[in-house]
Amino acid sequence: MAGTTLSDVIVPQLFTPCVINRTMEQSNLVNSGIIVNNSEFDTLASQASPLVNMPFFEDLTGESEAVTEGTDLTAAGISSNQDVAAIIRRAKMWSATDLSAALAGKDPMEAIASLVASFWARDMQKELVAILAGIFGSYTDTSNTVTPLKDNILDISGGSGAAAKWSGAAFIDAEQLLGDNKTALTGVMMHSATEAALKKQNLIETVQPSNDVAFGLYQGKRVIVDDGCPVTGSGSSQVFSTFLFGQGAIALGNGSPVGFVPTETDRDKKKGSGIDYLINRRTSILHPRGIQFTGKSVANTKTGPTREELKDAKNWNPVYEHKQIRIVEFRHKL
Repeated sequence: MAGTTLSDVIVPQLFTPCVINRTMEQSNLVNSGIIVNNSEFDTLASQASPLVNMPFFEDLTGESEAVTEGTDLTAAGISSNQDVAAIIRRAKMWSATDLSAALAGKDPMEAIASLVASFWARDMQKELVAILAGIFGSYTDTSNTVTPLKDNILDISGGSGAAAKWSGAAFIDAEQLLGDNKTALTGVMMHSATEAALKKQNLIETVQPSNDVAFGLYQGKRVIVDDGCPVTGSGSSQVFSTFLFGQGAIALGNGSPVGFVPTETDRDKKKGSGIDYLINRRTSILHPRGIQFTGKSVANTKTGPTREELKDAKNWNPVYEHKQIRIVEFRHKL
C-alpha cells in the first residue's frame, strides 16, 4: 500500500478554482489594480483559437458646426478597429518530494493549492515583464528601426550627469506622455535597485492596511518591485526601466476551453516507494489593452506564443491612440 497519495487529497474540481482565486489574491499586480480580471476575458480565454479578435469603435473626432439658416449639417461617420489578444498556455509539474511538507498540513489540498498559487502569481509577473519587453521593444523592418510604442517611452538615460538620473521632475515628465489622461496612472513597477535608491531619499511612503500586507507609494502610486524590469549596461552606466500603469491597463482572462484538463495527479509506482506527481495547467489571456498581438513571429501558431515570443516587438502593434494606452516606460539611471 502506498499510503496517502496526492490523488487522495486533491480534488481537481475544487483544487483548480482554488488555485486561480489564490493566485489573484497573492498577485501584487492584481491587488494594485494594474491587472484586472473579468468574466468577459474569462470567456475569451476559453476559446479554441490561439488569437482572440476584439473589434471596437474608434472615438468620435472633428469639430462641431455652427448652425446656419438654410445650410445642411455635414454627416460624420464612425470608424472601427480591432484589438487582438493572444491566448497563453502554460503548464508545470511537481513531484511529491517538492510538496511533501504541505502534505503534513491540516488540509493538505488547501496547503498545496497555496504553494501552487504562489508559483503562478510569480509566473504571472514574469509573463508581464516579457510582454512589456515586447510592446516597448524595437525591431528592424528592411533598413528602418521600428519602435511601435515610442510615444509612450521617456528615455533620459542619454543625458549628461544628473539629467540622466531619476528625479521627481523626470517622473512627472513620464506621466505627461499621456497628457490629460495622466491621471489614469495609478501604479509603478520598478527594479529593486531603483526602489532602494528612492528609499534612501525617503521618497517612498509605506502604507500598512489593517487587512493586508504593507506596500509602498511613490507620488501616490503603488510601487511593485520586480528585478525582471530591464537593466542594461553596468556600473554607473546602468540604465533602468520603470513602468507606469493605469487602472486595468492589463486585462486578465482565466480560460477553461473544451477538453482542457487543468489539474491532474499521477503516480510512478516503480521508483522506490513510489513518486506522486501534480500537473497544473493554465490557459489565460494577459493582454495590454489597446496593443494588438499580431503573431508575426510565432513558431507554433496553433498553441500560442512562448514567453520569448512575447518579448518580440514584431508581435505587437498599438491600435489605440497612444494616450489611451495606460502604460509608460521611463528609462533612467540612478
